[in-house]
Amino acid sequence: MANVRIGIIGCGGIANGKHMPSLAKVKEAQIVAFCDIVLERAEQAKEKYGTSESVVYSDYQELLKDETIDVIHVCTPNDSHAEISIAALEAGKHVLCEKPMAKTAADARLMLEAAKRTGKKLSIGYNNRFRADSRYLKEVCSQDELGEIYFAKAHAIRRRAVPTWGVFLDEEKQGGGPLIDIGTHALDLVLWMMDNYKPKVVLGRAYHKLSQTENAANAWGPWDPAQFTVEDSAFAMITMENGASIVLESSWAINSLEVDEAKVTLCGTKAGADMKKGLRINGEENSRLYVKDIELNSGGVAFYDGASEDPAELEARAWIDAVLNDKDPVVLPEQALVVSEILEAIYESSRTGKAIYFE
Repeated sequence: MANVRIGIIGCGGIANGKHMPSLAKVKEAQIVAFCDIVLERAEQAKEKYGTSESVVYSDYQELLKDETIDVIHVCTPNDSHAEISIAALEAGKHVLCEKPMAKTAADARLMLEAAKRTGKKLSIGYNNRFRADSRYLKEVCSQDELGEIYFAKAHAIRRRAVPTWGVFLDEEKQGGGPLIDIGTHALDLVLWMMDNYKPKVVLGRAYHKLSQTENAANAWGPWDPAQFTVEDSAFAMITMENGASIVLESSWAINSLEVDEAKVTLCGTKAGADMKKGLRINGEENSRLYVKDIELNSGGVAFYDGASEDPAELEARAWIDAVLNDKDPVVLPEQALVVSEILEAIYESSRTGKAIYFE
């Protein structure tokens, strides 16, 4: 018998690609309700991941009236993250919301306030923290093997991989393009590794350089330039209160062969690390420079049992464990809020041409 009863709101790509198949592998979890504005999608999700007793909805407010549901997964476009998450929290549910936390920083703050007010758990779907290389490097950072990390890069570069389905290209629904979609993962990883959530100033620029290309070469087929209302690439320099610097790079379409997604480079006073060609640690020992390649594929990873498992499944297991055992989730809403605040500052800096200072 499952211990945690779950409702899925939004039965589209991310729910089918990550949330539902991962939850299906957690024996303590049972998906008992499916909701989508397209009822057929909810019915298909029930058929694949539910039981005969699972209920299907087209209105999430009706789903939230079910007092037997413990947890809600919010898998909708960015502009509805806050509305649905806050309603779910106030209905007495714990919430795992897909990244980014919200379309705007103001909405993200309202989500955090709702979680504190209701006493319910809120976490955001930054599943790249659960990759084997991420878990290993986080432990390296936690043990101070890199020393003070004073410079870092957050990499989220695709050469030509623009998502052409759903609302990805719709600025009104999503709030932005590659920066808020994949740049958010890389920024989350960097801040988490550094354990530094105090930005001071942001200078950024978003570009619309390739978005109007007709019949463009693209991993998912050519995009419609008329519908491409978000940036195709964005870059930023972020300075933290302690003086540390972060360079953030993101693109769906750019003329570059330096392709890396959800990867980081860290430079510390004792050593450095990067994920560019596998996980590497570099430093100096006995007056000699060294580079250490970390092997992550042989029977698990030091510091973390089961790291060879799928990151999305590990995310689901950790989340359900936090709910069952009243523990903090791996991704704290306070951390995700800072990510959203920095992303918003980058967009504002691009619009105004000015550096954006944090209070």
